[in-house]
Amino acid sequence: MKLIVGLGNPGDKYNNNRANIGFKIIDVIANNINVEIKTKKKKSLIGRGEFDGDEVVLLKPQTFSDLSGESVLYIASFLKIKVNDIVVIHEDLDLNLGQIIVEKGGETANHAGISSIIASLRSNFFIRIRIGVRNGPLKGKTKDQFLKEDFHPLENLKLIEIINDAEAAIRSISLGDINEVIEKYKI
Repeated sequence: MKLIVGLGNPGDKYNNNRANIGFKIIDVIANNINVEIKTKKKKSLIGRGEFDGDEVVLLKPQTFSDLSGESVLYIASFLKIKVNDIVVIHEDLDLNLGQIIVEKGGETANHAGISSIIASLRSNFFIRIRIGVRNGPLKGKTKDQFLKEDFHPLENLKLIEIINDAEAAIRSISLGDINEVIEKYKI
């Protein structure tokens, strides 16, 4: 069983924010495998189903992205999911829009949600799918301000491709050798 976590912030006003790319990808995967993400457990929304023959739990922490570790730890412990069977999808402001990097372990890359998960699990040995959301210079905005911006209409067209690429990366993780997947999705 794999736990696939999408990071984001709960609430309608955040739906199309750059920081919510993880939620968007989880929603599309859920739709594609006919799973409803509605069960509420310990500040989380979850759905269970099958993805390419593997049982999966799709998780959208409802603690806001920066505190995601609480939800991830609870669900992983409750379902007895090992750290190396956890996949976390999150935005990365250091990557250009649409770039995808898959890695296992590694540093937080200054992402508070990843820091929270590492602290809660006491391990960084989970798989991360980093999704680039940057479209150029921040133009005087803080990182937080930029991440709370909605994607622009033209970027929404690109989001379809980004989400499909992220789903393909997750499919590769399910079916293949993680080291090959990491090699394929690196800069």
